[in-house]
Amino acid sequence: MSSPTRSGSRPAPPAALGLPAASALVIGSIIGTGVFALPSALAPFGPISLVAFVVVTLGALALAMTFGSLSKRTPASGGPYVYAREAFGEFAGFLNAWSYWITAWAGNAAIVVAWVGYVEVFVNTGHHKWMSVLLALVGLWIPAAINFTGVRNMGAFQVITTVLKFVPLVFMATVGLLFIDARNFGSFNSSGQSALGAISAAAAIALFSYLGLEAASVVAGRVREPGRNVPRATVYGTLACAVIYILGTLAVFGTVSHSKLGSSTAPFTDAANNIFGGSWAGDIVAVAAIISGIGALNGWTMLCAEMPYAAARDGLFPSAFARLRGEGGVPAFGIVASTVLASLITVFSYTRFDDVFTKIVLLSVLTAVIPYLFSAAAQLYWLLVRGRETLSARRLARDVTVSALAMAFSYWSIQGSGYQTVYYGLFVLLLGMPVYVWLKHGQGVYGETAAGQSTAASAVESAVECAVVPQAPAVPAPSAEPPTRAPETQVATERATRRSRTGPVVDLRSITRRRHHN
Repeated sequence: MSSPTRSGSRPAPPAALGLPAASALVIGSIIGTGVFALPSALAPFGPISLVAFVVVTLGALALAMTFGSLSKRTPASGGPYVYAREAFGEFAGFLNAWSYWITAWAGNAAIVVAWVGYVEVFVNTGHHKWMSVLLALVGLWIPAAINFTGVRNMGAFQVITTVLKFVPLVFMATVGLLFIDARNFGSFNSSGQSALGAISAAAAIALFSYLGLEAASVVAGRVREPGRNVPRATVYGTLACAVIYILGTLAVFGTVSHSKLGSSTAPFTDAANNIFGGSWAGDIVAVAAIISGIGALNGWTMLCAEMPYAAARDGLFPSAFARLRGEGGVPAFGIVASTVLASLITVFSYTRFDDVFTKIVLLSVLTAVIPYLFSAAAQLYWLLVRGRETLSARRLARDVTVSALAMAFSYWSIQGSGYQTVYYGLFVLLLGMPVYVWLKHGQGVYGETAAGQSTAASAVESAVECAVVPQAPAVPAPSAEPPTRAPETQVATERATRRSRTGPVVDLRSITRRRHHN
């Protein structure tokens, strides 16, 4: 087992994911089990919810394009964590890593509970509580075991499950459209609210469906040619999901009567049964939902480990998360820790009231949107400060518009989470502050980053040396390729170099007094 480092003395893990696997990771992370229940959740609003879906899709595509642009500039593992750290400093980077990590393992608990519902179409049909808990734990630890075998196997499993889940969804989004009966749609706006109110309320549900679009950027260090493949996987994967979501939901709305759709627990199953008759088609859809859920858990388990791994390599997460096992470089501690937490919250949800689990789901969405907001702000910040130097006026205007839309969409998503969720979300987010204080205390560093202090100290020392002490000819240092790090930025490397040469604290006044005395 490789020992953890803080600056990059250990080579980065191998890049084993190509464009197909990276795209499958995005699609598999976005499409879990929720899509199979989405039409029922939107049914109370009527077909106007499809308008909300289109609006949410535009916001998701703006975020996808933003992540694509950011990953071209910084093709490194960590995604939102890296982008926030580069733009706003270490503390912002830490908060994003902390927030996203909570999203990942809490979201896994949400996925596995919905997954159990489809498994129990075939087993435990009586829904005995502790049997359901056992099934949920099996659903969480199977993807963890797959991730333990290495990134290559994880990527292959992700491709297989994505293809298998796509077959019935593509069928409903294409052939299902031929069986639409307009009488099934019901009233265009059946919510009893104004059109704007109905769209906003439906959008608050629909936006949950796109969590995971940033998956390829989070594991960019594991992707071959990340500057090229990560943006493509992000945009192509989000577009594919958007088409499936909108057309599939439209087909279900048109093949299941509005009066039955609102109470359906498996709307795609009901739609398939209405098209073909009998129950065999519905069973096939249930199998597809089971495959979809296990594929989503497989992808999110990887994200649970990769985000804290990238932060831990920079000293912004506990060092245990940076330890790698085996030739494939598996962040084992991150996988185990996140799966244990997801298991605990799953058991809690089965033994407490249902609304407690609903709050946890909403909380995981909120903690995902916060890194989205920081990423969009980081892109806008870079465009306004550096964009004119590298981009044409037309490209700059386009990218500013896209990142501004992504920011607006993120704010809208936070607002749609509800006051109570925002309250709990802020509390959980700020729970990371004691962790940050503990990490910085252990490093003997005060402040956002010590790189600037190191640079200032070097400048003062050099100036005094030139003024007071005759200079010997400079001896060139031996050239060496810097080792590859997860996020290829210089902050952590400079900080580690400064500590190794000067210790954790640089006193500029003492340096000046010593040189003056000499």
